[in-house]
Amino acid sequence: MKSIDLAALCAALFVCLASPAQKKESKKEKKGESPSQTSEIQGFNLRSIGPALTSGRISDLAVHPKNPHLFYVAAASGGVWKTENKGTTWTSIFDGQASFSIGCVAIDPHDHHSVWVGTGENNNQRSVAYGDGVYRSKDGGKTWKNTGLKESEHIGNLAFHPQKPGEVWVAAYGPLWKSGGERGIYKSTDDGESWERAYFVDENTGFNEVHIHPLRPEWIYATAHQRRRAVHTYMGAGPGSGLYRSKDGGRSWEKVSGGLPGGDLGRLSLAISPAKPDRMYLLIEGQGTYRSDDAGASWSKAGGHFTAGNYYAELVADPAESDVVYSMDTYAQVSRNAGQSFQLLGESQKHVDNHALWIDPQRPEHLMMGCDGGLYTSYDGGKNWDFAANLPIAQFYRVSTDNALPFYNVYGGTQDNFSLKGPSQTLSQHGALNSDWVVTNTGDGFETRVDPTDENIVYAQSQYGGLVRFDASNGEQLNIKPVEGEPEPAYRWNWDAPLVLSPHDPKTLYFAAQKVFVSRDQGASWSVLSGDLSRNLDRNTIETMGFWPARTVARHQSTSFYGNLTALDESPVVEGLLYAGSDDGRIHR
Repeated sequence: MKSIDLAALCAALFVCLASPAQKKESKKEKKGESPSQTSEIQGFNLRSIGPALTSGRISDLAVHPKNPHLFYVAAASGGVWKTENKGTTWTSIFDGQASFSIGCVAIDPHDHHSVWVGTGENNNQRSVAYGDGVYRSKDGGKTWKNTGLKESEHIGNLAFHPQKPGEVWVAAYGPLWKSGGERGIYKSTDDGESWERAYFVDENTGFNEVHIHPLRPEWIYATAHQRRRAVHTYMGAGPGSGLYRSKDGGRSWEKVSGGLPGGDLGRLSLAISPAKPDRMYLLIEGQGTYRSDDAGASWSKAGGHFTAGNYYAELVADPAESDVVYSMDTYAQVSRNAGQSFQLLGESQKHVDNHALWIDPQRPEHLMMGCDGGLYTSYDGGKNWDFAANLPIAQFYRVSTDNALPFYNVYGGTQDNFSLKGPSQTLSQHGALNSDWVVTNTGDGFETRVDPTDENIVYAQSQYGGLVRFDASNGEQLNIKPVEGEPEPAYRWNWDAPLVLSPHDPKTLYFAAQKVFVSRDQGASWSVLSGDLSRNLDRNTIETMGFWPARTVARHQSTSFYGNLTALDESPVVEGLLYAGSDDGRIHR
């Protein structure tokens, strides 16, 4: 079998995903449409090959309040999924829309057929994708309408007035990589047909949460977060961050200060206890957990627990016990003494990195949790977990193929869920199964290169240059990462370091940190081909958002070492003609 043009295939698949209804359109090219949308691309039909043995990051859950077997799952990079039988089967209900990254999903309490989706993941990691505003479905996810806020890019959450149908509140986080956009607290009184901005802090500060007091619905609470991600840094705090409150339905606002710390705050998360609504918990990144027993009029520090706000910051109050509150974190935690201390919930046989939690109000030991590894359910308060091994939402950073016969294999590196190998098709009437997929390397996965003359020789990469040679014939894995010698300083690897298998010699590999390396014996030994090709800048001298990075909470959190190579390629025509590009803007030949 000849090698396929992977770039063309990926482009074709993307267009098919973005426009599944194209097959119903006329083949005649319409005004404003590209030829790819109306011609040969219509011949592509998508079929799922998985995998679901490792799932992907889940950002939110929405469970039908009268039927817990019907719920929706929002995937950070995989749209929205619906089940009506407690996860036995799933339907992907958001494929035809313009965004695939989801921040939140909610069911309207006044109309349970009305489902709302805020696009653009509401975290601040390096792998976060943006969206195009808020969507609404009035028929349980069959059809959708974009209701606006397209420039928000990331939606934190939605809240509904408990007594006024059609009144919807949105926490718009705003762009992560730049200032401006539609950020702030937005309100609609006509079911999303129009929006007004109820509150705005500044061009660098957005809102990640908005909450309505269940007994005093004119009291609105919102957590603001000033943050910025750049190639060289992440800054997770600023003077705009804080807890804001309105007592008149959003007409006027105040920044809450009584008992809360001042200065440049990180990300905040608020939880209102359903069992005792004047009991509130507030997590402040870098500061700890605070508690109020008078609906937020005054606060006191309960304990020292907080999370990394670039990736986690969500508190969930127990529906029955006011002293119990859960915290989403790398390892999920729970406090049973009103926030004074937190203990590990328990994650035996479960993936970590948690982002969403639903607690059954009728049976609080029944939990559903969304994490970087998909969806898990517990019926005993977290002692044991059941994995949804049929939710194929793994986040592939990179995809490649081999030349195997009779069916080529597909390879890829995933976010937090290994590097994988799976068949493009099988002889089974069931298609590709989880059991057909093989882990070629652990960690976060990136480029996978396969020897074009021997599909058993696989080069799989994990974060920061973790390169292995995997032998698919026997499962042998050999670490072949280049290592600096004495007294050479440590190599600076990007999170996703560039890897090239020479098109002229299948035994020749090129790899890059801030320098370019070559191996001519399948990674058994390496030679250095270049010096430092970056500008070798001190990123701490780069002003961001009007701040010097040394002043901020979470400085450089989840940011690659700065000053390294991010792009590398060899000419397919001229052997040894290499190009390299750095994260700080240099191109070398």
